[in-house]
Amino acid sequence: MEKINLKEKLNKFSEYWSPRIVGELNGQHVKLAKFKGEFVWHSHENEDELFFVVKGRLLMKFRDKDVWIEEGEMIIVPAKVEHQPVAVEEVHVMLFEPMSTLNTGNVIEERTKRDLEKL
Repeated sequence: MEKINLKEKLNKFSEYWSPRIVGELNGQHVKLAKFKGEFVWHSHENEDELFFVVKGRLLMKFRDKDVWIEEGEMIIVPAKVEHQPVAVEEVHVMLFEPMSTLNTGNVIEERTKRDLEKL
C-alpha cells in the first residue's frame, strides 16, 4: 500500500488519448490520461466508465446533450451510451473502468490502445 501522486504520474507522459494504468482494484483499472481535441464517437457494450477531471475542463458529448465536466468533477457514462470526449484545451483525467475496457470501445482506429503502460 503506497500513495499515488497524480501530478507526478501525469508529468511522466505527454501523449494525448493514451491512458496509463496507475492502479487496480476489484477488476477495475485506475487510469490517467491527457486529452486534447476531439476523440472518436464510441460506446462500450458492457462497461461503464467514470471520468474524473483532475485538471482543466472536459466536454462530454452525447447524442442528445453536451455536458461540461469542470476540474474536481466527474461523470459516469453507462454501458451502451454513445459519447465523445472533447478537450478544447489540454485536460488531465482519471478514469475508473473494468480491465476489459478498450479506450475506443466499439470503434477500432489509430488511437485504439490495447496494451496500456503501467506507471
